[in-house]
Amino acid sequence: MLPELFLRRLHSLIPPEYFKSVMESFARSKSTVFRVNPLKNSAEELQSELEKSGFTPIPLTWLPGAFVIPDEQRRSLTSSDAFYKGRLYIQNPSSMLAPLMLSPRPGETVLDLAAAPGGKTLMMAGMMKNRGRISAVEPVRDRFYRLRRNIEKSGATIIHTYMKDGRGVGTLCPLMFDRVLLDAPCSSEAKFSTLNPESFSYWSLRKIRESRKLQKRLILSAWASLKPGGTLLYSTCSFAPEENESVVDFLLRKKEDAMMIPISLPLENYTEGIRSWEKRDFLPDLAFSRRIIPTSEMDGFFLALLRKKQ
Repeated sequence: MLPELFLRRLHSLIPPEYFKSVMESFARSKSTVFRVNPLKNSAEELQSELEKSGFTPIPLTWLPGAFVIPDEQRRSLTSSDAFYKGRLYIQNPSSMLAPLMLSPRPGETVLDLAAAPGGKTLMMAGMMKNRGRISAVEPVRDRFYRLRRNIEKSGATIIHTYMKDGRGVGTLCPLMFDRVLLDAPCSSEAKFSTLNPESFSYWSLRKIRESRKLQKRLILSAWASLKPGGTLLYSTCSFAPEENESVVDFLLRKKEDAMMIPISLPLENYTEGIRSWEKRDFLPDLAFSRRIIPTSEMDGFFLALLRKKQ
């Protein structure tokens, strides 16, 4: 059973018409979604290869190059030649939204401030057509080497990896990057599953507050590293406003050169950012952020897009 306090908070965040389906999403495994690695093959080539091997990939309607397969085919997919040689990457589609909304372009300098295991980093390298530079930062040793392994098999040559604490990057690299992705470490509420009680066994308001403290320092570091006119995408896999709207509100109040950018998503399962939480009001522009409602395919997710004024 999910923690009672978590459920009470969720009731306050999720519109009533979505609540039943959200609860159902915690009680089942998500469908297997993957995307093509455009640095090694096209979507058409990958789909043809997999179909010849007996898979039945169904294109994701809102994201070209992404596919869904039946659950019973997941194990075979992870044993396939396409998987081992980096021609595809298994990733929840909610996570794919972060690079999609940041929209890096060929030739730009990009920072991924909490990069492991590398799915978003690799997606950006593909979007950039392997031209430009991506600096991928990850402080945790085992996660860092997992990131390196994923990069090595992807064919991406523009990614440079650094085992560093992201909180110091803004001081080391001031005003350096055109775009910054900060998918911040969080309480991982969207990953909760009643099939795996350990996924929520450590959840508490204290954990949320600890995460928020780290997130605030990371977003300040990300902002310091961003060029004037540059774009920052902040995201988490948490529902908690303390880790989402509150962190973005903190940056907006602290930095006069920060402004929110409205997000237009290619799907319908989302809500606008909230304007207040537990007697605290947020700035009106927080309504431009987006909270993804979980489905049978998608995890819950939070997205906020900001620009640094010239």
